[in-house]
Amino acid sequence: MLQTVALPQPFSTVHVKARSATVIRLAPQAAGTAACSSCCLKGVCLPCDLGQRELDQFDQIATAKRRVARGASLYHSGDGFESLYAVRSGAFKTVGTSRQGDEKITGFHLSGELLGLEAINTGRHGYSAVALEDSDVCAIPFAQLERMAMAVPALQHQLLRVISGDISRDQGLMLLLGSMSAEQRIAAFLLSLSRRHQRLGYSASRFVLRMTREEIGNYLGLTLETVSRLLSRFQREELISVQQREVEIRNAERLREMVGHW
Repeated sequence: MLQTVALPQPFSTVHVKARSATVIRLAPQAAGTAACSSCCLKGVCLPCDLGQRELDQFDQIATAKRRVARGASLYHSGDGFESLYAVRSGAFKTVGTSRQGDEKITGFHLSGELLGLEAINTGRHGYSAVALEDSDVCAIPFAQLERMAMAVPALQHQLLRVISGDISRDQGLMLLLGSMSAEQRIAAFLLSLSRRHQRLGYSASRFVLRMTREEIGNYLGLTLETVSRLLSRFQREELISVQQREVEIRNAERLREMVGHW
């Protein structure tokens, strides 16, 4: 099915062949638009440790900016790997599918974080990346990134650090699903979001949940009812305050004690 997606300038309208969800592929923006050097996330994104000269070089390879509408896929599982994607605004979930056809959320990705790292080894994306809200990404062609990283030690170090962080998150998920009780999983999830928002320069105690409670349950291996019940219990015990999707962590120490080894 061909679907036309019309977007405001500087993004162009592109006809794309969709599978189960609309896939938005956008042409590069005009030169000088939304450069890394002027981005508010440059302190936490991939080129964060680069000097001005190297940052200008990085700008030359990260020229394609893409907008992905809520519910649309940036890429699908099985697609060939060409680029990493830095989330400039918005948020994504990565989703895998079992042999039985069941969907499993494998991660959530916020502004300043990279998508596509799992495809470096195989050359194909192992998961689909779906926008949780209207989002913008910067496409970074991996072949060019690899060549630049070999010549710029600071970029190579940052790339390895990001890959290491991705591995740590995968191990953290295994820990959540393997040995923690339901309440520990919810507490650890909230603390993880708190730490990630703090790293981006936002409040560690008050943030918006970009994902639904059902999606949280899918990620943590819990039912929607269990997630809702525990969030309500945490609120009654004044560990958190919840207003629709906005969460305020009121007793982070108690949440850490609940997890036990955070």
